[in-house]
Amino acid sequence: MREQEANGETPETLAPVGGATLRRALGLWLLVLYGLGTIIGAGIYVLVGAVADAAGYGAPLSFVLAGVLAGLTGLSYAELSARFPEAAGAAVYVKEAFGSDALSRLVGGLVVLVGVFLAASLARGAVGYIQRFADVPELPTALALVAGFTLIACLGVAHSIRFAALLTLIEVAGLVIVIAAGAPSLSRLADVWPDMVPGVAAWAGIGSGAFLAFFAFLGFEDIVNMAEETHAAERTLPRAIILTIFVSTLIYGAVALVAVTAVPMERLAGSRAPLELIAQAASWVPAGTLSVIALIAVPNGILITLVMLARILYGMARRGWLPGGLGFVNPVTRTPLRATFLVGGIVLIFTAAIEFIGLVTLTSAVNLFVFTVVNLALLKLHRAGTDAAVGVRVPRWCPPLAAACSLALLAIYLFG
Repeated sequence: MREQEANGETPETLAPVGGATLRRALGLWLLVLYGLGTIIGAGIYVLVGAVADAAGYGAPLSFVLAGVLAGLTGLSYAELSARFPEAAGAAVYVKEAFGSDALSRLVGGLVVLVGVFLAASLARGAVGYIQRFADVPELPTALALVAGFTLIACLGVAHSIRFAALLTLIEVAGLVIVIAAGAPSLSRLADVWPDMVPGVAAWAGIGSGAFLAFFAFLGFEDIVNMAEETHAAERTLPRAIILTIFVSTLIYGAVALVAVTAVPMERLAGSRAPLELIAQAASWVPAGTLSVIALIAVPNGILITLVMLARILYGMARRGWLPGGLGFVNPVTRTPLRATFLVGGIVLIFTAAIEFIGLVTLTSAVNLFVFTVVNLALLKLHRAGTDAAVGVRVPRWCPPLAAACSLALLAIYLFG
């Protein structure tokens, strides 16, 4: 039993429903691409303009600061995922720290709820991109996207994650194109540098920009839900979380830097298509390239969200917080088929019932609440003197600081 606990296995996860278990098929770089796919989406294609509107030429610093804020909570998730590498993720961390099934169900339920609304919103939003190239009916197309990606999510995890990773590489390639298109403008860096170095008054705008940019980093936490399908999860998960946030910060910072040097601030600030402005300035970038990539980025978010949601339901069922049938693993595909079909069906219902879901603020608020509880969970474990089974231990000041930052951001979005 001690050896099983050291491997992150608990009595709840050692009795698979139906005899089959999830297949451990994911390595570090597939997980990093999965994490990048959850973070780098269509949002960055419009968010740069909003951040520039708040921070001006300090927008690159806002993105870097947001990456640091995300990294604090990411460190907490890194240690907790090494301690408890289970598919239920945050719900398990809360249970192990506070011993409350009710709080664990609440946290797990909130994560699922946000994911369902997000996937339904992405399905509706993806149709708008498709309609730029073809005259298709909105609702049937959105439902077809959800149904199709549900079937892909039912395949072996290696197949579905590799497909998502391929789409992620295309998304990243789009941002690399933007950076390359705007690179010649870096010759103006010396001219705008004085405006990028913040004075005391400028920090308010940079802070506001960081609050906006923070939400471009949401999604790293989904990596932990793939714990039971990851090789050497106790070591691989923490590395994947930190690498994902680090790479995202580098990409976002570079994109923001070329944006503020390539596009006049009066055009950039508040633009809904800021990266298109950069690409248009480069004659070698075909017209519509970024629109095509955005068309890929949004549906990729649907697939990744469906995979994540199925693993949360599976993990919660194994813990006894949901009906045990949801913990069934198909012996052929080695995926939680019942949980996958259930979340696919729920997303289909919400996609059909609601034309547009404007839940950005609510989604962000719920995520920040979950982040706060998770950071407090690690703080409690530290104070209780319980050591991690493997050599992943973040500084004691990290969880309380991360919790305070999450609460501050939550307060700003609720009351600001």
